[in-house]
Amino acid sequence: MKKIFILTGEPSGDKLASKVITKLKNSNSDIEYLSVGGEYLKALGIKSLYDLKEVTYLGFTRVLFNIFKIKKKINETADKIIEFNPDILFSVDSPDFTLRVAEKVKKINSNIKNIHFVAPQVWVWRERRIKHLKSFLDHVLLLFPFEKKYFDKENIQSTFTGHPLLEDNDKDKIDLSQIIKNHKKIISIFPGSRQSEINVLLPILIDFVKMMNEKYKDIFFVFHSTSQHNQSTQDRLIKEGFKNCGSISDEIIKSQVLKSSTFAVSKSGTISLEICNAKVPSIIIYKMNIINFFIVKMLVKVKFANIINIAADEKIIPELLQSNCNSKNIFDTVDKLLEDKQSLQNQVNKSQEIISNFKTNQSSEIAASILSNNL
Repeated sequence: MKKIFILTGEPSGDKLASKVITKLKNSNSDIEYLSVGGEYLKALGIKSLYDLKEVTYLGFTRVLFNIFKIKKKINETADKIIEFNPDILFSVDSPDFTLRVAEKVKKINSNIKNIHFVAPQVWVWRERRIKHLKSFLDHVLLLFPFEKKYFDKENIQSTFTGHPLLEDNDKDKIDLSQIIKNHKKIISIFPGSRQSEINVLLPILIDFVKMMNEKYKDIFFVFHSTSQHNQSTQDRLIKEGFKNCGSISDEIIKSQVLKSSTFAVSKSGTISLEICNAKVPSIIIYKMNIINFFIVKMLVKVKFANIINIAADEKIIPELLQSNCNSKNIFDTVDKLLEDKQSLQNQVNKSQEIISNFKTNQSSEIAASILSNNL
């Protein structure tokens, strides 16, 4: 029996990996799996060596403070992969963790094929990393077409798959009237999936909701969470006494709620693509440790944080970052946009033009076929 080890480092990578493995399981049931994964891979019946939160570190300072713990985890993970002896190590995103493990595994057993999904963002910073990747990666699966030239330049085998989260999947319809009463408009809120993000952004977003409630009486706010953080988020909303807020973690319900939303407020990241794909106007927010921010500022080569804005080379979606990421600015920006229907429609139209270049509608199938062909 062939073996695949799936290596992720955070919930977004776990979600992407699960979409690919679902397709692979449909076409080939004779594969044994082991992983470092989260709730999405677990739902497919795939065991994880340990909980994802043990390796999900956010920001340079947190990595620095946990450097010995991370190094130990890298060595431990590599040893377990070698023991499992897979035909393929399928690493997904989180390059500072997954690629270090992949490099170590390759040095110990060169027969294990390393296939990495979600290329390191060399177009944002550290382009010189590509030369190093050539020594231990056998194939790189790309989310965006403009990435390919960087890997072709170094003769690294790569394939543009498109983004799995942009695939048009028909899901069961949910009767939202049981969740949102009185036909209220919905604003979806995405405070992040990492505890460190939630700690910073949730208090800001709660204050934003309070400001919105002073002016608007016809809006229901839905916080999109993970199963790990859903209850604590719900408890916080109840503690604040909100009557028009809720927190959800079920993927089908989250998808349906997003598609039914009037607007979205989201932390910067992959989720912004899903929001655009649902044709929902939004703003992007983010705040990090000041030291991390200055390090990022010195290293990055792009003007924007959001991939839509980066690809368009213009600010299609408003970004409120660092000192600008506060409840008053979020309220002012959302309030202004909600009163300008033409701006909302322009944002949706321009976003659709950009993400059309990121779609193949066969992303998971393409990635799964590459895995299958390398077994």
